[in-house]
Order: sequence, then C-alpha cells, then structure tokens
Amino acid sequence: MLIPFPGAEDDLATTTLVQPATATKRAAVNPWAIAITVTIATFMELLDTSIANVSLPHIAGGLGRSFDESTWVLTSYLVANAVILPMSAWLSRVFGRKRYYMISVGLFTFTSFLCGIAPNLNCLVLFRVLQGIGGGGLAPVEQAILVDTFPANKRAGAFALYSMAIVTAPAIGPPLGGWITDNLSWRWVFFINVPIGIVSLLLTSRLVHDSEQFKAEVAEVRRAGKLRIDYIGIALVAIGFACLEVVLDRGQIDDWFGSHLITSMLGIAAVALVIAVVWEWRHSDPIIELTLLREKNFALSAAFYFLFGFVLFGSTTMIPEILQQLYGYTATDAGLVLGPGAAVITILAPLVARVTQRGVISPKMLIVFSFCVVAFSMVYYGHFTLQTDYFHYALARAIQGFGYAFLFVPVSVMAYSFLPANKNNKASSLTNLARNWGGSFGVAFITTMHERRMDLRQNYLARDLAPGNNLLQSRLADQIAFFEHRGFSHDGAVAHAYGFVYQQLGQHASFLGFMDCFRMLAVVCLVGIPLALWSRPFRPGGGTAAH
Repeated sequence: MLIPFPGAEDDLATTTLVQPATATKRAAVNPWAIAITVTIATFMELLDTSIANVSLPHIAGGLGRSFDESTWVLTSYLVANAVILPMSAWLSRVFGRKRYYMISVGLFTFTSFLCGIAPNLNCLVLFRVLQGIGGGGLAPVEQAILVDTFPANKRAGAFALYSMAIVTAPAIGPPLGGWITDNLSWRWVFFINVPIGIVSLLLTSRLVHDSEQFKAEVAEVRRAGKLRIDYIGIALVAIGFACLEVVLDRGQIDDWFGSHLITSMLGIAAVALVIAVVWEWRHSDPIIELTLLREKNFALSAAFYFLFGFVLFGSTTMIPEILQQLYGYTATDAGLVLGPGAAVITILAPLVARVTQRGVISPKMLIVFSFCVVAFSMVYYGHFTLQTDYFHYALARAIQGFGYAFLFVPVSVMAYSFLPANKNNKASSLTNLARNWGGSFGVAFITTMHERRMDLRQNYLARDLAPGNNLLQSRLADQIAFFEHRGFSHDGAVAHAYGFVYQQLGQHASFLGFMDCFRMLAVVCLVGIPLALWSRPFRPGGGTAAH
C-alpha cells in the first residue's frame, strides 16, 4: 500500500473512523491514493502551461506564421483558464464535484490531442481555448477534494503533495519542452498529455467520490432553489478576467498604452471587474464568494498565494531566458537549472508537513522564514555576473526552493483554519485564483521592468563609453586587429569592431536589467513578512491557538 508521507497510516485510520457506516466501502480507499490521483491531472495541466512556452518558435515555424502571431497560443490558453478558474466552485455544485472534475480532465485530454494535430494556427488557438476551459478547473477542484478527504489535523501532508505539483511542474516544463521539440516535434508537447489524462480519468472514476458533506450541501442548495444561474456575474467575471489576461500577456509585446487594443482591454477589464465585485458581494449565491475575504487568515492566505505566484513564475521566466540569451545555454540545459529548487521542495515537503501538523513551530513563523529565505535567494541572484557558472545558478534556485518548502503547506493550512467546511469548495477557487493571477502579474512585471531597466542601464553604460575613453579605445584596437587578421579590410574591421562592442554593451545592459529585476522580486518577498506576523494564531487541527 502506497504511503508517501509520514503519518499517512494515521490518516487512513482516522478517515476510516470518522466516516459514517453508510460509507464503509468508500472509507476503505486510502486517502493518499485519492491525493495522488487528483494531483496527476493538476501536474499535467501546470506542466502544459510551461512546456508550451519553449516550443513557440517551433510552432511558428511549423505552421508558417511569425513568432508574434504564435504567442496567441499562450494568450488564448491563459485567457480561457483565467475565465473558468473562478467559476470552478460554482460549476462543481452544478455538475457535482467528481463529475465536473472528470469533465475537465476529459476536455483537457481530448483538446490536447486536437492541439497536436492542428493543421494551422487558427485551429490551434481555438483548441487551446477549449484546453484552457478544461484545465482551469483542475487545481481548485483538486484542492477542494484534498480538504474534504483529509481531516483538518492531517491536511498538511496532502498540501505538501500538492505543493510538489505546483512547483515541480513549471520547473520540469522548460527542459522537457526543449528536449521534445529538439528530438521529436512540437506536436508531442500536446500529445504527451493524452496518456496521462486517460490514466487520470480511469483512476478518478474508481477512487474519487463526492464527500457526504458536499452532497448534503448541494442537495440543500437545490432544495432551497438557490442553485440558479448568475448570468450577470458570469458575464462580468468572464469579460473582466479575459480582458485583464490579454492586457498582462500582450502588454509588453504591444507596447502597453501605446496600443489601442491594450488600452481598450484595460478599460473594459477595470469597469467589468469593479461592477463584478459589487455584484458578487451582494449576490445571494455568487460565482465568486468574495465575502470569504472577511476572514482575516483566509484573506492573508490569498495574498501569500499571490506573492508566491508572482515571485515563482517571475523568476522561472527569467532564469532560462538569461541562460539562453547571455550564456549560450540550450533550452534543455537552461531548464535543468530549475531542477534543484523542485528537488529541495520534494525532499523537504514531508518534513514541513509533519512540523506543521504537529504544531512544532508556529505556521506564521514558518511563513516569515520562507519569505526571508526566498528574498535572500533573489538578492543572491542579483549579485551574479556574466562569468557566473551553472553551479551558482543551481545553488540560488535550490535556496529559493528551500524557502518555498516552508511556505506552501503552512499557507494552505492557514487558508482553511477558520472557514466552515461548507465553504471549502469556493475557498479553493479563490486561493487558486490568487496564485494564478500572481503568476500572470509576475511575468508581466518582469518582462516590462526588464525592458525598462535594460534601456536605463544601456544609457548609463553608453554615457561612460565616451570616444576618449582609454578602455574603449583599447578594446576597439584589439577588435580591429582581430578582424583584420581574419581577412577584413581596415574599414570593414572598424565597422565589425564597433558592432561587436555595441553588442557587448547590449548584453551587459540586458544582464544588469535582469539583476535589477531579481532585486525587485526580493522587495516583493519582504511584503509577505509583516502580513504573516499580522495573521491570527491557529491550531493546525482547527481553532484558535493559545497565545
């Protein structure tokens, strides 16, 4: 019997004891088997999000379109994902949680196959929209299933498993995507989801069931006639989040407010989301239950999820780009630098789960420690040079992973510390929404700030390289001699020498811009420290902790 985390034997015994007699047959299912089953599909979805990024140049070339046009392959998926994610709790109640989860897995798997056989870019973008609709519900529904499957004092281990999927998938995606596109075809980036999806469907159909509490909740809502369709809420949320995702994903590409598309989309998003907040807050059965944010620990947990996504995805975007552009790494080698961080989390997650659920250290202090370590790793990155080797980049990523190992489990436990059980479903939608938007804002922030800081750094460097600068003249003389030795005429050698120096200037400016971005992410991490200290003390098993 598979028991992947310490204390899992206790979880099985506890689950067996607390289930009513009518559910004896279902209680025999090891809760860890359920946890692993639902994690498979979430891992697949998160892997697909990052693995497709590496393949964009190959997709553009294979379909005969420009790289800029191919970026809609990413944007279309993210837009659909952003629209469906906040509605997952409501859709779970409409269809039943297990049924909706299986529909999502099935749709994601089938559309992955369609993406793989897409004959042109237009079809691929359409299939990616459908794939995003299927993938948007996986992570929040999994988290809700985990909360219902494990008792409050045993959830830390389940969240540790969930944290492995959240962090490991984006780390594996770039090197795996690079290897697939280099050795097979970009189409296999999508085909790889098909067997995983089929396995997930088969296991889910046999092992996962809606909890009796969730069934009772849905039955009560239907009996009272409250499960009606909130057309206005759905429309506002869909329009607002879709437009906002387009702004974040396309903003830097289209020059932000220099583009009428981006300006219009931002205006529509702002109006729709403001109205949506007012509407959803006052609605009796909203699509997104914003009133949950009244509970202090839950609101802070959502903020921590946002910061987690912001820094993790922002740094994960930068590192392969730095190594490929400035160090000459292949996509596969650059992606491997991300591996140590995921490995550290995988090793430490069970330990952190045990420490958290036993109350050995206060969850808020674990969160403070986490943000301090991650901030230190960002500062460490920020002191690198163009001579820094693989070991130091991997070490910095391992330190970052060490910090995150102490974040996700305490935050996940904190999120549900004071919420009633019948709010778990809607709570998981909000926390995953915060993590998802944190990632989107983080990537948009990094891409924009790098361009701004690179331009600023280039101006500073160019100002220091005045025509009379002795170092500049010495470097030009060396390069002119080098090119003349290679057979260039004097005029040609001079032109190539100036071009080489300008290229080096651009590389240094780009590198310094990246280092500035790492330091900015360190500041973002520090925001989490006072928020953690402000949280309410609680026992991992539920209730207020003694002061």
